[in-house]
Amino acid sequence: MARLRRILLPYSRDSCAIFASLKHLPFPVFLDSAAPFSDYGRFDIICAQPDEVISLKTMPYDSIEMFIINTELRLAEVCSNYIHDEELPFCGGAIGYLSYDFAEITHSVRHKQAEDDSSATPYFHAGIYPWAIVVDHQRRHCELVAQASVSADYLAHIEGLVVAATEPDAKPANFALSGIFETSLDIQQYRQAFERVQDYIHAGDCYQINLTRAFTAPYQGDPWQAYQGLRKTAAAPFSAYVDLGDSQILSFSPERLLSACNGRLQTQPIKGTAARDPDPIKDLALAVELQSSAKNRAENVMIVDLLRNDFSKSCQPSSVQTDKLCELQSFRTVHHLVSTVSGQLRPGCTAFKALLNCFPGGSITGAPKQRAMEIIAEIEPHRRGFYCGSIFYLGGGGKMDSSITIRSFVCADNHIRGWAGGGIVADSEVDEEFIETETKIGKLLQALADF
Repeated sequence: MARLRRILLPYSRDSCAIFASLKHLPFPVFLDSAAPFSDYGRFDIICAQPDEVISLKTMPYDSIEMFIINTELRLAEVCSNYIHDEELPFCGGAIGYLSYDFAEITHSVRHKQAEDDSSATPYFHAGIYPWAIVVDHQRRHCELVAQASVSADYLAHIEGLVVAATEPDAKPANFALSGIFETSLDIQQYRQAFERVQDYIHAGDCYQINLTRAFTAPYQGDPWQAYQGLRKTAAAPFSAYVDLGDSQILSFSPERLLSACNGRLQTQPIKGTAARDPDPIKDLALAVELQSSAKNRAENVMIVDLLRNDFSKSCQPSSVQTDKLCELQSFRTVHHLVSTVSGQLRPGCTAFKALLNCFPGGSITGAPKQRAMEIIAEIEPHRRGFYCGSIFYLGGGGKMDSSITIRSFVCADNHIRGWAGGGIVADSEVDEEFIETETKIGKLLQALADF
């Protein structure tokens, strides 16, 4: 019986040096738990040079069903054939992402901007990686793990690159903005969009709409250097750096979309945000105020109900449950209210199919989801592209985890683009909602400007 190939590597609290030693290889990926800057994450996963790439750069509407069928079949084959160790999150398999624009197509939502001008990233991308470096910060352990098909010579080459790696640069040196950030919605435009959302809510079309703003600036230099600098400001357990060659994804997401392990699904929607304060007393007051906010709790509960409905498409009857409701979680720049919903995967439904059934996340669309997406496409003057999509890994046995790509940037054509948004409900105040978008992305934009 074939076995995993495993090579012990030197452990470091910061995995940036390991990734830097491999990022010259094709399609490198760094799934980053943000150690040593975050206490929430445990595992880092680093891969490069996939055996196969599944990518969708253009999307005629009549081809989507066949693309999904073929992709599901290929990923199911990987889950069946790849060896897995239960103690590790990933031993090889698929790592990729789904863009929000991909969701618009699968939900038959036509955006008023026909062309995606947000980035050079494909609608869907996944690499099939037969090996991975897994760093376990809880056990202070690092190893190169590979499927039996990977040759010993190739693994020795990867090991040599990692062992020769130096410490990551203490200060990014060669990334800099060459202009200021411009937004798709300034305060006056945001107010107009907000009023249109309110009109739809009061007309009964929807209960909540997630309204976002885009921010774009020209830059020069290496996006990897920008990533290293930003993670010090916005470390989060679902961070990721994905290099597609023509574009790079820099994500600092705190939010899980869907995980699957031994047939058990879990999602953790975020609704409710407050800024952090360097003064511990003021910071605690902000956290307590967020926890006691009836409005934020109502928004969170609304999205929990939506996700329970999404889970019903993939889970066994009566297995869906709310494990935690409106739990306070604190990150480097913000406090959040986070809930947890779980359920048992029904027979015949794969983890990837469950991901599609939940995609896009309810916390970044609204309720009801379909109508919310239609209103978003009508009102937002920009395409979301990769933003509000999902980065995922899927390995042997169907073990999977995925994020919602908030707090994220795309670098392409010497421009960096980021986004920020928030949920609008009937009693929302426009100035408060606008300030919330500034709270979510402001420190990141300032950090980029300070490089």
